[in-house]
Amino acid sequence: MLKILLTGGGGFIAKNILEAFNNKFRIISFDKKALNLLDSEKVFNYIKQNKFDVVIHSATYDAAPFFSTKDPAKVLENNLQMFFNIARCKKKFGKMIYFGSGAEFGREYWKPKMKEEYYDAHIPTDQYGFSKYIMAKHAELSDNIYNLRLFGLFGKYDDWRYRFIPNVCCQALFDMPITINKNVIFDFLFINDLLKIVKWFLTHQPSQKIYNVCSGITYEFKALAEKIIEISGKKLDIKFKQEGFGKEYSGDNSLLLKELNSFKFTPIEQSIKDLYQWYEQHIHLIDKKQLVSS
Repeated sequence: MLKILLTGGGGFIAKNILEAFNNKFRIISFDKKALNLLDSEKVFNYIKQNKFDVVIHSATYDAAPFFSTKDPAKVLENNLQMFFNIARCKKKFGKMIYFGSGAEFGREYWKPKMKEEYYDAHIPTDQYGFSKYIMAKHAELSDNIYNLRLFGLFGKYDDWRYRFIPNVCCQALFDMPITINKNVIFDFLFINDLLKIVKWFLTHQPSQKIYNVCSGITYEFKALAEKIIEISGKKLDIKFKQEGFGKEYSGDNSLLLKELNSFKFTPIEQSIKDLYQWYEQHIHLIDKKQLVSS
């Protein structure tokens, strides 16, 4: 049974991984209170002593939400320290899987269906994107570090206060008019599909170091909001705070599909329905006053 160190134990992705894989693999999961990833010596000693087959690094430092208490000036420094405190131990574990971001391409330079080769055409100017850009540079040169580059990811345990699909589900749940900052075209991936992909990377040897991990299908925010309203069975208005479209955020997943072979993604209608029903069952977790438009 694979022995796995999972970082970011209190986060969206880690919670889902732990729930899905806890009986399939031996997973040791920590949040920052149990193992401070900014402490280089402690991280090195812990990894050296425990001899993990795989490290799944899902911890991240992102101060983007306006309600975040994190220091925006520390995003680059903290993300890189956490990553390299683990990466420097690469001879002490089998392989490392971490979650990159389409922000690596540079938000100002996003274009539809970005391929892996588009990476490094531009350097991101924001701290979060630049931190992920540097991690990808290191992964390219490493023997056992793999970047699963995410775009739009959604599912249970996500932050419903501002993440688009969870946020709209919760607005609908409370019979609120659906308020959206601006219409955008996104490529969204359901967390259950990511879990299947992660399992493949845990049990197989990838041929490449970096993969765009996305569905390959794009939707307008407006169209997704309409699907959510239909699933809710309610009649709700859709309002936009800003006119026009934002930059499309999507990736080309052909390299991933070639590796995984006949992989089938969950239809967006089914995944949204599953999430909406989950929120119906966990409505006590939602504070209506904290709902903000995405």
